[in-house]
Amino acid sequence: MTQKNDTDNTFIISPDPADPRLTQAVTGIDQDGAPVGASVTVERPMTLFLNGQEIVTMMTIGDYPEYLAVGYLCNQNMLEDDNKIEAIDFDSDIDTIVVRTTRKTNFEEKLKKKTLTSGCAQGTVFGDVMEKFETVSLPDEAKIHTSWLYALVKQINTAPSLYLQAGAIHGCVLCEKDRPLVYMEDVGRHNAVDKIAGWMYREDVDGGDKILYTTGRLTSEMVIKTVQMGIPILVSRSGFTAWGVDLAKKAGVSLIGRARGKRFVALAGENRIVFDMAAKDADDEPSGSQRKGSANR
Repeated sequence: MTQKNDTDNTFIISPDPADPRLTQAVTGIDQDGAPVGASVTVERPMTLFLNGQEIVTMMTIGDYPEYLAVGYLCNQNMLEDDNKIEAIDFDSDIDTIVVRTTRKTNFEEKLKKKTLTSGCAQGTVFGDVMEKFETVSLPDEAKIHTSWLYALVKQINTAPSLYLQAGAIHGCVLCEKDRPLVYMEDVGRHNAVDKIAGWMYREDVDGGDKILYTTGRLTSEMVIKTVQMGIPILVSRSGFTAWGVDLAKKAGVSLIGRARGKRFVALAGENRIVFDMAAKDADDEPSGSQRKGSANR
């Protein structure tokens, strides 16, 4: 069942800055030694089991644990098409979640081939994840209109979010044309996108006509996860890594970075961009929504 968050009715799911579990009030001093108060993002460990096997312990803000767990398993090729989820059990007292499937699984060998990825709250990519990457075919007919891009950037970055309240967090948004659908945040961009992957799996949503937006850098990990989800277009406020660009070109992903207000740079899959609105006709982004990731870097 989909969920609506009352903080912003345009999203199916969106961040809830009022959730007391996600931020904590702390006190300190400023540069002049004067006392200050601040709202800071909470992070906690969550250990994921697939059937009887421990898979990973991840640092997360703790919302939507079921989507995070399922999305992580999907993006690591641990949920095969012929093995369905039977139950998901989350114990908040011990921060443990168990995903149970219709048949037994054993990923002992796979777990030995783990690579830490770049970025905050480091994610993981396993050695065989490129096997699916090599065979995925993304739809060439998918398009992104510049009018959609300008509208999405403005709408996403003015929506209520934990970032605007406490910072120290990344966001990812699943979009269709000029409409943002699902907005997830977490301390690592890999967690935020895994939550979206979990929602797509549980709701049986196809990625072929979707756009994925992230506040984080366009790294190899983000491109791999986008391909795993079958999404042909990846957009970011931030910049690129060379390997991210190389993988996007190899897989046929449209890679658009440094997207803020009227500006963007596309370094792969430029053929999907439809220039139906000139930059001069787009609205400027309100200064209050500017993020660190918006810098030209």
